[in-house]
Amino acid sequence: MKNPSIAGLNLGERIQELRLERKLSIRAVARLSGISLNALSKIERNLTSPSISTLYKIAEALDVPLVTFFQDLSQRKPVAFCKKEERIKLPFLRGLWEGLGCEKFAGGIEPFLLTLEAGGGSGRFLMFHSGDEFVYCLEGQIEYEVEGERYLLEAGDSLMILAYRRHRWRNAGKEPCKVLIVLFELPDRLRERKDQMLADDGKAEIIPQRE
Repeated sequence: MKNPSIAGLNLGERIQELRLERKLSIRAVARLSGISLNALSKIERNLTSPSISTLYKIAEALDVPLVTFFQDLSQRKPVAFCKKEERIKLPFLRGLWEGLGCEKFAGGIEPFLLTLEAGGGSGRFLMFHSGDEFVYCLEGQIEYEVEGERYLLEAGDSLMILAYRRHRWRNAGKEPCKVLIVLFELPDRLRERKDQMLADDGKAEIIPQRE
């Protein structure tokens, strides 16, 4: 079976297709994403491989989840089974990003497996996305920087991040690290309810119980 790596998906063509579907010029996406026009043009023509943080910037500019770059919406199912050899793989500088079947799933859960060599990371730019994020360190060490705070995760440690929090990550050790990352896209009505609950929580008063 052919390995469904990113090379077989034509990432640049997919980005261009999504851009044209939204009737956006390449100049408009460059402006919205903060990526130079020249760099974006090279990405669309598959002349350069974008970092993970750059992909997130493009996804936000196009208003789509990251996984949209790798999925065929007509093939999404309510139950998605993914064999190890069927994973979609996105190699980048000193790292590998693997989809765990999320490109086949019709729901709002996007699980990924991230492997980083020593010195590998998401890139120098902070990124953010519309989904909440769950992180579980499987092997090695990974450091997350979230809104200026740093969190060092070792094997067995976990981290949860609300949507739209600016962050980045890097391998903080001398050995490779492996991390499970799950993004959760909440329906708008649940997102609004959650935001309201957080706002109300900040205003809550302590009411003494009656004896």
